[in-house]
Amino acid sequence: MESRRRFFKQMAAVTGAVALNQAFNKTIAQKLADYQLVKPNVYNDEEFWLWVRNQFLLPDRLINLNNGGVSPSPLCVQKALFEYYDFSNHGPSFFMWRELDKKREPLMTKLAALCGCDPGEIAINRNATEALNTIIFGLDFKKGDEVVTAMQDYPNMINAWAQREKRDGVVIKRLSLKLPEDNDDVLVDAYVQAFTKRTKLVYITHIINWTGQIMPVKRIAAEAHKRGIEVLVDGAHSFAHLNYKIPDLDADYYGTSLHKWLLAPLGTGMLYIKKEKIGKVWPLLSNNEPAGNNIKKFESLGTRSFATEMAISEAVDFFDITGAAKKQERLQFLRQYWVNQVKDNPNVVFNSSLEPGKINAICNVKLRNMTTSELDSRLYEKYHIHTVGIQWPGVDGVRITPNVFTSTSDLDRLVTALHELSRV
Repeated sequence: MESRRRFFKQMAAVTGAVALNQAFNKTIAQKLADYQLVKPNVYNDEEFWLWVRNQFLLPDRLINLNNGGVSPSPLCVQKALFEYYDFSNHGPSFFMWRELDKKREPLMTKLAALCGCDPGEIAINRNATEALNTIIFGLDFKKGDEVVTAMQDYPNMINAWAQREKRDGVVIKRLSLKLPEDNDDVLVDAYVQAFTKRTKLVYITHIINWTGQIMPVKRIAAEAHKRGIEVLVDGAHSFAHLNYKIPDLDADYYGTSLHKWLLAPLGTGMLYIKKEKIGKVWPLLSNNEPAGNNIKKFESLGTRSFATEMAISEAVDFFDITGAAKKQERLQFLRQYWVNQVKDNPNVVFNSSLEPGKINAICNVKLRNMTTSELDSRLYEKYHIHTVGIQWPGVDGVRITPNVFTSTSDLDRLVTALHELSRV
């Protein structure tokens, strides 16, 4: 009996802690709303962003400027994840599959509101690769059907299209875009010129991960739809980074990772499909109704941690603290803060656009006097700055990617490093 009492006391404590965590998020969201009444231009207010920074568990010496691949979650998300996980492990077949499963519907409603779509149009999965591969391998293409892509797309998707090409005889037309490009007309025309009567789908990366180039997705989608061509968008780097709703892009299909800019737990992603197109897509993994119109057929992944999925809710709450507009403003401010201090250095070369209307957090830079590998190594070894060196067709440089927890003093160290290393 004592053991049972202790068990139910622990269960109640876990449930209460999660509820407290959610209440905490609502409280800080209200604090921000009050704060903005006094200081509406919060994007460059370092006092406020220091508070945001303090919501993360950051290393003492290392400056993390490689947030393009994956980002850390704030402490409130980590706490929720651990609590949901502990709760599940009291008896997973009951507390995970029966109790936590009840929370999936409100989670999907919250996530759909963030996306600007119907809850019946989104499915949770593990990352953008899984979401996009679901579409790539789920559409019925015939031999000779054409798909337009770009060499600057993400490697996992390039490989997936190559597999369809090899297995099914689908013709993959790979554009070699010359980036950076500030004229959207040039980019739109490159895709349009590749369209033919046999083109069935165009695959567009919203933000090119190598350089941060923002692609004119909506304009390309409009041209595609005029010709009866469907549109698949890779939103891995734009979701919760740029200020938009998914329907704004006019994509038929869309995939993203939630562990990047939404700051959700590692291994969370999302798939979006227009409701009327769900039935034509085969699920990546088997389902009892593979031709059904229920988006949940794409969530038949077998056993996985519901704790990871449930903590997405806290990530959405944390995102709502600033909202999309102010987060985008802050990320643009951070990018311009360091770029403006080094752009006149003749030994600094940018592989990214510097036009105010074309920027986001991601920027790729190199030095004339050293290789990309050397620059990446020197930044870490001498200045304790973590970045990533990128060598890809048309791109040779180091990608610098701050996030909301990045301070201007972090970027001051980057500026100092680039100036000093450019003189070596």
